Amino acid sequence: MTRFIVRRILLAIPTLFGVLIVAFLLLYVAPGDPVEAMIGERADTATIARLRAQLHLDDPLPVRFGHYVEKVVTGDLGQSYITNRPITEDIRERFPKTMQLAGAAMLMATIIGVTLGVLSGRNPGGLADRFALGIAYLGISFPVYWVGLLLILLFAVTLKWAPPSGYGGLRFLVLPALTLGMRSIAFQARMTRSAMLDALSADYIRTARAKGLNEWVVTLKHALRNALIPVITVLGLDFGAYLTGSILTETIFSWPGIGRYVVDAISRRDLPAIQGSVLFLSTVFVVVNLITDLAYAKADPRVSYG
Repeated sequence: MTRFIVRRILLAIPTLFGVLIVAFLLLYVAPGDPVEAMIGERADTATIARLRAQLHLDDPLPVRFGHYVEKVVTGDLGQSYITNRPITEDIRERFPKTMQLAGAAMLMATIIGVTLGVLSGRNPGGLADRFALGIAYLGISFPVYWVGLLLILLFAVTLKWAPPSGYGGLRFLVLPALTLGMRSIAFQARMTRSAMLDALSADYIRTARAKGLNEWVVTLKHALRNALIPVITVLGLDFGAYLTGSILTETIFSWPGIGRYVVDAISRRDLPAIQGSVLFLSTVFVVVNLITDLAYAKADPRVSYG
């Protein structure tokens, strides 16, 4: 296990370094001037030149990249052009809100998706199966922004059951979490259904039934446990996607997480904030994938890490 973790960490280093290079080059060759975004196009030439010199934007590209890598290695992601704060402080302030949203979306996806998948797998072709497959097709087909706007129109504007946007208690969390987790609910339902169908047709399930065990005991204790491996895989990847891909959801619902922070940084050409956020989110995704791999052993001791 230890060798596996060390090997994955070593493999993650060149991956993250590649992300750093790509993000750096793409942002610095993109059109627009971050200084003009900071102080406006009407600023005089001397002020613009002085600020560019202070930010080292006139240095050669390799020199800028070298300085940035040196800072990243020491844990310094730079300072935001817009907020004038260290990027790490901005991320520390906003990432817990994204974690809250992602955790709620994952909880919804797990409860609703797995429940639909289990009911569907127990009664293939039945009413529950058709309902679960319909939810799955709708969830996969509809884009995130469309789902978010539809939920706002239905539950916030028409029924007035929840606020349309903002950050606060549970009432503010339900709609964005459901929006973010809708596609995962669909995938979880289909994945669990397929895994349950395979598990329920296995010989050990027939043996358990022959012993006279209750059908729900057979389904939940024996079949579901052995169907968890593909479900855990999807859960882990989806949770990483929640953390790194919540930009649309946070923008639609004005959720003050790291996704909205990235959108604001892009619109205002805040290069350090974009670079720091991309690198941080890439690291989070790698860590989540590692945790997902380790979770296999808990669900199935037969999984090998050799």
